Amino acid sequence: MGISQQRIALVDCNNFYASCERLFRPDLNNKPVIVLSNNDGCVVARSAEVKALGVKMAVPVHQIMPLVKQHNITLFSSNYTLYADLSSRVMSVLKDYAPQQEIYSIDEAFLDLTGACDKDPIAYGQQIKTAVVKQVGIPVCVGMAPTKTLAKLANYAAKRWHKTGGVVDLSCPVKRKKLMQQVPVKEVWGIGSRTSKKLNDLGVGSIWDLACLNESILNAQFSVVVARTVMELNGTPCLPLEYKAPDKQQIVCSRSFKKRLVTFDELMTALTQYASRAMEKLRKQNSVTELISISIRTGLFNPNEKQYQRSMSLSLSHPTQDTQRVIKTAKSLLKQIFKKGYDYQHAGVTLGQIRPANESVQTDLFSLQIHNTDTLKSEASKRTLMESVDKINQRFPKSIAFSTASLKQEWHYESRHLSPRYTTYWGDLKRVKCV
Repeated sequence: MGISQQRIALVDCNNFYASCERLFRPDLNNKPVIVLSNNDGCVVARSAEVKALGVKMAVPVHQIMPLVKQHNITLFSSNYTLYADLSSRVMSVLKDYAPQQEIYSIDEAFLDLTGACDKDPIAYGQQIKTAVVKQVGIPVCVGMAPTKTLAKLANYAAKRWHKTGGVVDLSCPVKRKKLMQQVPVKEVWGIGSRTSKKLNDLGVGSIWDLACLNESILNAQFSVVVARTVMELNGTPCLPLEYKAPDKQQIVCSRSFKKRLVTFDELMTALTQYASRAMEKLRKQNSVTELISISIRTGLFNPNEKQYQRSMSLSLSHPTQDTQRVIKTAKSLLKQIFKKGYDYQHAGVTLGQIRPANESVQTDLFSLQIHNTDTLKSEASKRTLMESVDKINQRFPKSIAFSTASLKQEWHYESRHLSPRYTTYWGDLKRVKCV
């Protein structure tokens, strides 16, 4: 028996956020739907009907309000609790068809189908599509190929050409060539706009042109990333599946405000919330941080408004998972950069120099003299406390919060179009009445 050719599948949910909102609103099927950003400010997801109207991603919603009213477009605020839960359900279904998978994003996963569907890969892809729709209710498309880059291309074709039935297999070199000759190079996974322009200037217009690019030109003018992409386009695997998502090397939590903040206490209250959220993410991946940065700025687009923008960082003497310590550091930094007389519109907290909590590092002699056994025990007890806080907040959301002032937080943007938490909150469960 011959060795099976590697076959990687990319399963991608169709218009995922919009599909999640439609799942419990069947009256919106085949009608235009837009999902907005955290502050209801701009477009982050569009249904196919909205894309057909020419609405672009990230466009400010106030610029398209005439279009929204004209076509009766339904607006939703981002409901990440709902999206995360439905994403988890989709990934659980996919495990039944490929135990080896890489969850690439909230709505995408690479599957290793090598040897699983050699006789009829298209039929297997249709089984996956049907199973996800039946068990979760979210439509997906499936692209299959010998490499991850080609699987991305196959999924691109599956989404755009309805005659494919939402499943495309590019295992055949002849079929690959035909598709690559039709698709512009800017659609290649990993080729950004600047690289695409550079390729266009060299006469590389289609993906097939890139796959056939002279090796000497490739090595002389482009990075190793582009070289690997070309190898992948030619069927040589260079990107293995990552079964565990890599830990974040930087965590940023920042927001713009509904109304301008003018006092130190108001800004500190915002930074406290952002620091708390960032540290929750840090502990979730079981990491520690040694570098804390904060930033504040006024509005950018009002010429009549006084402009001020500052950021500051501090390296900690030893790594931490302690939210209280990070908040204390943020407060110390804010005291140094805050200026009265300005209307602040944005603030943020960044955690840097992140590493695994269980990773041992060599400590300098000076630090060893300062941080004795009692200090290390104290840090360990704080870590235990933070773990307890996280568990309580997971079970009872927002039960425990760190606050520096009892201020009315009127600067929060309100999610005016937020849908219910249909799958994660008892009070929002759909009710069925028998009559």
